[in-house]
Amino acid sequence: MCESLARLSRARKRGSGVAAGVLVALACLALPAVSGAAGPRLKVVGNQIVDARSSQVFVPRGVNWPSFEYACKDGYGYSNSANRRTAGPDAAGAALIVSWHINTVRLPLNQDCWLGDDQLPKFGSASGYRKAVRKWVSVLHRAGLAVVLDLHWSGPDGVIANGQRAMADVRSDDFWRSVARAFKSDRSVIFDVFNEPYSRYGDTGLVFDLTWGCWRNGGCEAPRRHILKPLDGKTFTTIGMQEMVDAIRSTGARQPIILSGRDFGNDVGDWLANRPPDDQLIAGFHNYSHQPCHTAACWEATVAPVAAQVPVVSGEFGENDCSTSHVTTFMDWADLRGIGYLMWAWWVLPDTHCSTFAMLADVKGAARAPNGTAFRAHLRALAPRVTLGGPGTQALDGAIEVRARCRRTCRARATGRLLGKLELKPVSRVLPGGGTRTLALALPPDVRRAAAKALGAGQPVAARVTLVVTADSVSSRKTRVIKLRR
Repeated sequence: MCESLARLSRARKRGSGVAAGVLVALACLALPAVSGAAGPRLKVVGNQIVDARSSQVFVPRGVNWPSFEYACKDGYGYSNSANRRTAGPDAAGAALIVSWHINTVRLPLNQDCWLGDDQLPKFGSASGYRKAVRKWVSVLHRAGLAVVLDLHWSGPDGVIANGQRAMADVRSDDFWRSVARAFKSDRSVIFDVFNEPYSRYGDTGLVFDLTWGCWRNGGCEAPRRHILKPLDGKTFTTIGMQEMVDAIRSTGARQPIILSGRDFGNDVGDWLANRPPDDQLIAGFHNYSHQPCHTAACWEATVAPVAAQVPVVSGEFGENDCSTSHVTTFMDWADLRGIGYLMWAWWVLPDTHCSTFAMLADVKGAARAPNGTAFRAHLRALAPRVTLGGPGTQALDGAIEVRARCRRTCRARATGRLLGKLELKPVSRVLPGGGTRTLALALPPDVRRAAAKALGAGQPVAARVTLVVTADSVSSRKTRVIKLRR
C-alpha cells in the first residue's frame, strides 16, 4: 500500500553482470549476524506464535515503520531520520513506539538497496543500507520489540525496485538468502517474504492472473511495471513462495515466515491448500476498508478457518474513510481469535481526507484521529494495569527491592541500573491478579563495590528500576528511582 500513499517513482538500470553478483554474494556472506537482545524469542507452535523466553503466547500488535523501501531510492538517506515528520530511528523513537503498548514493528525493505543491484542505493552504499537496517532492528529489540522484515519494493534485473510488483522475481531469493544470513541468530524477527501479491488489470481487463499455483511455485509472466505505472506489455518471470521459503531455510535460519495471500494480501481462501511444507509459517492477511474482504462475515468465512490451523497476522490494516468502524471492528474480532495486526503507518503526514493513513499527529507521539487515536485507545484498554512501589531510599545491601501489583494476573520482569551504567540482576515472576509481590534485584559483587566506593566518597548513588508486565501479549511499564545510603 505504501507507494500509493507516498507517490514515489523510480527508473532502474541494468545490473553489471556476473562479477557484480559474485561481489554481492561475498558481501552478503560477510554480514555480521544480529541477535535478538531483549526482544521475544519467537516460534510457531500449532496455530499460535509463542515467546520461548516466557513460554507465553505472543500476538503481534503493532505498526508499520515505512521509509527503508523508498528513501534509499530517492537518495536522501537509507531511511527517514528524526525530524519534524519522523520519530526515530533511534532509542527515543523506539521508546515512543513502546509507550503505545506496541510489541511489534514491521519494516518494509527495498530489494535493490539491500543487494546493491541496478545502481541502488542512490544514497551511500548497499553495505551502509544493510548496516542501517540492522542498527534499527537492534534498537527496537533493546526496547523489547519484535520486528517483521518485509520485502516491500522489488524489481527484476534491469528494472529498479521503485514500487510494488505483482510477485517476486529471480533476485528475490538472493535477497532472502542474504537477509536470512544476517539475521540467522536473531529469534526476535519474523520474515515477511513478499508484501502484497496481486493480479493486474489493464484497459482491456485482466492482464495478469496471479493463480494460487503461481503464488506458490512461480514461473508465470508478470508485468514489469509496478502497480502505479501504466502497462507497457513487458513482463518478467516470477518466483513463488516455495522458492523464497527454501532460500531462507537453506541458510539454517529457523525464524517464522509470513506468506501473504493473493489480491494484495486480502485473499487467504486457498492459503492452506497451497502453503509450502514448513512448520514455521504464518498466514499474512492485509485488511483495508476498501478491500473486498473487509467485513466480519468474510473474515469468519475465509480467515477464521486458516487461523484454526496456523497463526494469522494482518501485516497491514487501516481505514481511509475518516471513520474507525472498520479498524475497531477488526481489532475486536481479531483479539477474540488470537490474530495479530500491524497498522499502516507510523508517520506524520498531511492527512488530507484521511488518505495517508497517518497514525501520528506529531513526532512527540500524539495520536492522529481517526486511525491513530482508535489504535492507541484499543491497546491502552488491553494493557495490564500495574503499580510499582517500595521504599524510595534503601540501604546498600545485596539487593534492591521494589513492590509490584497487577490488577489481573501478569508476567513481570524487573531490570535496573546503578550509577547510570552498572546493571542489576534482572528478576522475573508471575504476579497473581490483585496481589502485591516484592521483587529483589540482586547487586553483583562488582556493582556493590562500585556503589560502596561512590557512597564513601560522598557521591549520590541511585538505582533506576524498570518493571515491564505483560498480559495477553500486551505490555505496560513503570520506572522507579531508588536512592541508596550506607
